[in-house]
Amino acid sequence: MMGSIVKNFLASQKSLLPSQIYHVTLMPCYDKKLEASRPDFHSKEFDSRDVDCVITASEVIEMIEREGRRLLDYEMSPLDRIFDEIPTHIYSHFGSGSGGYLEHVFIHAAKTLYNIQSPDIQYTVKRNKDLQEVTLTLGGEKKLKFALAYGFRNIQNIVPKIKQRRCPYDFVEVMACPSGCLNGGGQVKVTGSEDSKDLLNRVTDLYNTSECRSPEDSLVGQRLYDEWLSADNSNTLLTTQYHAVEKSTNALTIKW
Repeated sequence: MMGSIVKNFLASQKSLLPSQIYHVTLMPCYDKKLEASRPDFHSKEFDSRDVDCVITASEVIEMIEREGRRLLDYEMSPLDRIFDEIPTHIYSHFGSGSGGYLEHVFIHAAKTLYNIQSPDIQYTVKRNKDLQEVTLTLGGEKKLKFALAYGFRNIQNIVPKIKQRRCPYDFVEVMACPSGCLNGGGQVKVTGSEDSKDLLNRVTDLYNTSECRSPEDSLVGQRLYDEWLSADNSNTLLTTQYHAVEKSTNALTIKW
């Protein structure tokens, strides 16, 4: 979505072509490199990708170390202002460190379907900490049942149920990495005597220090919908579909 915003809305605001912007993203996951290379995120009209380059957190550290420096050696710089009239500030979201999709959709569904403004969100751990449930109960009846499923162990149990239409959940937040994106393969690696779990806890604590704000309260989001997004184009600009990758057949892949 950010790639679409940068290459479409921001480009038009700056009177630039999408191909005149080189969009670099910092991600916790190496698979984001593959995602950015998908044909779905390439504009044939402008010969431009939504995201031109993906760099992981661990790669940033490697680049800095090659210069013989540390991240703390650099001075902090103010963020660039995309919208001049809106003060720049980093806000976080409610929910998990993988984007908070479950909580956002859960809150929206409770409000839209049952007129509940602030539902009590309590996570129930199931088989393991990477499989958790959230339910909305009214009058003793479960109206909504959401789940987060992290790691392939849990995904492999959920996907067959979805295909067979036996999944008990209304919504599932799925992430490939155990513990979600904060434990992504591209994250900063453990050094010295620190345990990987301790590092994950430290990263999680730092992630949760940012002030949380609902997307509906974002002035930037409101401006995007006022000036750019509409019922006619929002689905095209902000969503995508995933397709099965066709397996190539050659002498090296054939099982003789």
